[in-house]
Amino acid sequence: MRLEQVFGLAGRTALVTGASRGIGAAIAEGLAGAGATVIVHATTLPKAEATCARIIDAGGRGLGVAGDLVLPAAGTRLIADAVAVAGQVDILVINASAQINAPLDALTEADLEMQLSVNLRATINLLQSALPPMAARGWGRVVNIGSINQSRPKSVVTAYAAIKAAQHNLIQSQARDYARYGVMLNTLSPGLIDTDRNAHRKATDPQAWQDYARSLNWVERAGFSEEMVGAAILLSSDACSFMTGEVITLSGGQ
Repeated sequence: MRLEQVFGLAGRTALVTGASRGIGAAIAEGLAGAGATVIVHATTLPKAEATCARIIDAGGRGLGVAGDLVLPAAGTRLIADAVAVAGQVDILVINASAQINAPLDALTEADLEMQLSVNLRATINLLQSALPPMAARGWGRVVNIGSINQSRPKSVVTAYAAIKAAQHNLIQSQARDYARYGVMLNTLSPGLIDTDRNAHRKATDPQAWQDYARSLNWVERAGFSEEMVGAAILLSSDACSFMTGEVITLSGGQ
């Protein structure tokens, strides 16, 4: 069997949420490189179109959509918008997330509500709208971008970690229900990744950042967004036809 028959995504359409930067942008560009038409989501259309431009410059096909996932029913609207611009969604990469660092005693109601809205409610909306059409077509892939914190929580991200654990629980429950239809749902769980989410911390004290990253894993550094792409392609492709409800952890060893 040829490699492109296993991992190739020609003829597939992927929606990647939160794809203007970091892990989401890297995965969007990677899926396009594997042959998929990629619908790039961001909070504003210009941000989405910046990633689309890189995809198009590399010879791929990228289409932009916008929406704020903190709003009620935003996930439902996003799937409708994606179908309007591309016809269907074969691969859904749930990458957009909100992370607000706070121990439990300092967690505000507003911060909790934002993380619940973006990380859990929007995921529910996305799945409610995306899964039935995938099942009707007899093929689909959902790649949830989780976090090492969902299984190894730290108190500074108490709410975020708990909500990410709930998000994967949702992925597992739907994996059970949809496997018979050829729809596979899995979670890719990154460890510490060198993205703009950590840019301030890195810039404020570069040495402390390096020491912290070195202490976390066996590779002794933070990961890079591009290092998430291979696993995302695996979980988006026919190579994943006998894998569902699982977690791939990319943390450099911990």
